[in-house]
This record gives sequence, structure tokens and C-alpha cells, in this order.
Amino acid sequence: MKIEILYEDNDLLLVNKPAGMLVIPDRFDQNIASLNKLLEAQLKQKAWVVHRLDRDTSGVVCFAKTEAYHKYLSMAFTERDVNKYYAGLVTGIVLPEQGRIENMIAEHPYVAGKMIVAKKGKLSVTDYRVAEQWPLYALMQFQIHTGRTHQIRVHMQSIGHPIVCDELYGDGKPFYLSSVKRKYNQSKHDEEERPLLSRLALHSYKLEFEKEDGQLISAEAPLPKDMAAMVNQLNKWCKPTQ
Repeated sequence: MKIEILYEDNDLLLVNKPAGMLVIPDRFDQNIASLNKLLEAQLKQKAWVVHRLDRDTSGVVCFAKTEAYHKYLSMAFTERDVNKYYAGLVTGIVLPEQGRIENMIAEHPYVAGKMIVAKKGKLSVTDYRVAEQWPLYALMQFQIHTGRTHQIRVHMQSIGHPIVCDELYGDGKPFYLSSVKRKYNQSKHDEEERPLLSRLALHSYKLEFEKEDGQLISAEAPLPKDMAAMVNQLNKWCKPTQ
């Protein structure tokens, strides 16, 4: 599988991660494909991981080509000198249509791998804006100012609008065309309807930062096919509310 490279120079590269792929190898099963290893095989050189996305989240990921630049980029992410933008599909009508979610996020006391809003957590800040709104769903744009685990997912659940297909913070239900299209006729060749979207509807569409010499680096990845297909069908069969 060839990884799409969005930007590359002598120090770093930005790539478009497919949904469903780990950024780094699985600790327990080294045979599972990872973005890091596939990229190194493609480049025929080592690539240092600077940050990660959840397995089901697609979009822009940054790698360093040298150990020295890995230190610089890691510090840039730690010091919040990187602008991180995401797109996501959520459930419900989002009001107000733009705003800031600012609270504390901590690990769930009983459920491993899950996060919650808690007073003793770490500060987390997400700006959001409704890009398109339909009666049952909304396409959102996010800018995160902190990098907490599952930050956008936790924040959207906290205001009652979980990410579509989120099994951990929402109902996890796939999106079917029959849910919005009236008089839906299933193909005679299919025993059951196939979902248009069946993974976490979250996509890192843009990363932006300055290199050590002041050069502005910016890379964008368009909505992946599954999320774009859902948006197209919602625009076709659902009357926008704005």
C-alpha cells in the first residue's frame, strides 16, 4: 500500500493517513500494518513519529526525517506551536453554531482506554464551527489547542453531539442511506444494506507550523471518500437547516 505524501523536504514529511491504520506498530502483534513501517519501506529510510491519530481517524500526520528535527517538531507540538484542524460528522443540531469547549479531561476511573470530563483532569481546549447542518447530523470543523487523548470525541459528547460511528463515546451505529432516503430500494444483489460510513467520522484535514528557519509549512488532506459520500447523500436527501 502506497502512502500519500502531502509535503516533503530534507527534514520532515506530512502524509495522509488512511482510516483504520495504526500510526505505530501494535505492541502485541508486529504483523499488523502501521503507517510508520509502511512509510519507512516506501522511503527506504527511517521516519520518526512526531504525533499520532486514533486508528480510525484519517488525515494529516507529521514525521521527521532526522533525530534532530524530531526533537524540534516534538517540542513544537508540546509547546502548542502547531495549528491542528479537523473535520467531523456529529449527531444532532448543534447550537450555538460556533464556540469554544474548555474543560478538564482525565482517564476514566473504571473503563480502560476511555476519557472523561473531570475536575482533576488536564486542561483541554477545542474551537468548533458548524460547516453544514442537516436535521439529524452536522459537518463540523475543529481547531484543537491542546492534544489530549480523544479530545474532540470527549468534547462533542460533553455537549450532546458525539461523533458519528463513535463506539466509545456515542452509539457506534453506522450510517445507512436508508436512514435518510425515502423509498429506499435495496439492490437485488445485496443480501443486506451496506453502510456508507462505518468508522469514526473524524478527519485531520490540516496541519500548519513554522520550521526552525521560519518557513511556514502547511498541508491539507481532503475529506476521505466515506465521509464525503455521507455528506453528498445528506445534501441530496436532507434539507439543510441553515
